[in-house]
Amino acid sequence: MLSIIVAIANENVIGKDNKLIWHLPEDLKRFKQITSGHKIIMGRKTFESLGRVLPNRKHIILCNDMEMNIDNENVEILDDISKLDKYINSDEECFVIGGATIYKLLMPYSNKMYITKINQSFEGDVYFPEIKEEIWKEVSREKGLKNEENPFDYEYITYVKKDNV
Repeated sequence: MLSIIVAIANENVIGKDNKLIWHLPEDLKRFKQITSGHKIIMGRKTFESLGRVLPNRKHIILCNDMEMNIDNENVEILDDISKLDKYINSDEECFVIGGATIYKLLMPYSNKMYITKINQSFEGDVYFPEIKEEIWKEVSREKGLKNEENPFDYEYITYVKKDNV
């Protein structure tokens, strides 16, 4: 089963220059808590933006460049979406972590979305696809902690795919 996890600012902005634009330590802790022990699926640019292999997670990189080589047992490089079938059809929850092209490509195969909605505008060059109400149902919403370290208003919203789609 695929689940999407993403932080989205106003206007569906998710990044700029292959980087996160904001810093919310509480959201990063939540990302770690949710994805630890699971497989995370991403594109090449997202992997490069991480700067390292994240501990306690299997990294699946969807990439056209099969020359890419990461010498780490926790990294698998796939060159075709059809090779993700074993993850899409798995009972285990696997997390799609970006970027925009990967989100758009895998959203139709995803059953759940963990969204951190940041109620702030940022200048960005990467956007999350529109969340269509006829496909996705909001099942939970929780206000995030705002303080000196987490300076923006934000919410954690969970969506599940509607049964009738």
